Amino acid sequence: MRHAEITKLLEKLLPIARLAGSAVMAVYATEQFAATLKKDTSPLTQADLSAHQVLVHHLQQLLPDCPVVSEESESSHAGRCQSRRFWLIDPLDGTKEFIAGNGEFTVNIALVEEGRSILGVVYAPAIDTLYWGGAGLGAWRCIGNVPIAIRVAEPADVSVCRVIASRSHLDVDTKVMIDRLGPVQLMQAGSSLKFCRIAEGEADMYPRLAPTCEWDTAAAQAVLEGAGGLVLDLQGRPLRYGKPEVFNPSFVAAGCMAWMPE
Repeated sequence: MRHAEITKLLEKLLPIARLAGSAVMAVYATEQFAATLKKDTSPLTQADLSAHQVLVHHLQQLLPDCPVVSEESESSHAGRCQSRRFWLIDPLDGTKEFIAGNGEFTVNIALVEEGRSILGVVYAPAIDTLYWGGAGLGAWRCIGNVPIAIRVAEPADVSVCRVIASRSHLDVDTKVMIDRLGPVQLMQAGSSLKFCRIAEGEADMYPRLAPTCEWDTAAAQAVLEGAGGLVLDLQGRPLRYGKPEVFNPSFVAAGCMAWMPE
């Protein structure tokens, strides 16, 4: 897609993300966080399903010829490998954070083309904060109704590497990697907000060795790349999408190459 087409598409995606966020918050307001377990033992709530329905309905209207691949629709997953271009969504990223009631959950929307996430929207409805962007497009954050351009922090402006890790999935291998970095400032967050903290210059590096799926990272990777950052696997390759296997390899997201572990 051309730059102008992507920009116009992004403008239409922002209200869709907000609508899905409203569906999530309607459930959140009831404080009825009852969850069932999916086949992979991850939790599923009514908020996941409500946001899924909103996103699928509107995205299908936005690009009728573009499949919508959602975490919450197993029948859609084949579209990742069969389509040159597809929507990749996580209607409620951070379901554990949603159930915990800490507000650190997001709605994730990405458009994948030829294996790359070319644009992404991440909406955190509990704090009414919206992030969007893509490589070569720039990146923005909107709190309430005030949008600003965001950019990763420069190493020269940071005295010690600020490492951000998962609040609910900080595994032993990731802890070992962090310990090997030497002195760091460690912080934690849920869902795609970890990528967004780097994109807005509030953190520098996010190592992730525990399992993630493509829908967990695609939207936030686009935002971070738009802000000047990068997301690489442990062999130094950018994360790709539409692979035969839905799981991502271990990866490190960072504001720049200077923060990448050796």
